[in-house]
Amino acid sequence: MSGRSISVLLLTFLAGLALIPSAAAQGDLAVVVSPGNPIANVSLGDLRKLFNGEKRSWPGGMRVKLVVRAPGSRERIALLQFLNLSESDYKQYWTAQVVRGEADSEPFTAPSIGMVLEAVRVLPGAISLVYAGDLKPGVKVIKINGLLPGAPGYLLR
Repeated sequence: MSGRSISVLLLTFLAGLALIPSAAAQGDLAVVVSPGNPIANVSLGDLRKLFNGEKRSWPGGMRVKLVVRAPGSRERIALLQFLNLSESDYKQYWTAQVVRGEADSEPFTAPSIGMVLEAVRVLPGAISLVYAGDLKPGVKVIKINGLLPGAPGYLLR
């Protein structure tokens, strides 16, 4: 194997390591958005407004598309805790939003992490919560109050 081939393999390996969250971060919830979304940071208050439908568009006018896991999944449970809602309250809340014309539809519900990540990757304006240990390339992790998962003081655990 040539020196150049070894260098390429080493760089590829090191680049892959950058995608693996630290052990501390793996239990943190990462907020992921579509790769083309220019947002890099959001406050915890604005994050709550995004996930409860109060904030319907990103700066620049792109519509927010919520992607959530199915009821009973650990991401859904974490979302409900974050919003301080029960599953039935969450369902009633979104049904009322649609009936009143305040939302076009309920959030897109994906049955697996793979489907969540794919939906966020391909849907402009998409946002979701994913445990850092489940992250894959193709989505953008944004900061919450200036912090990424794994950082001291990160709030989504």
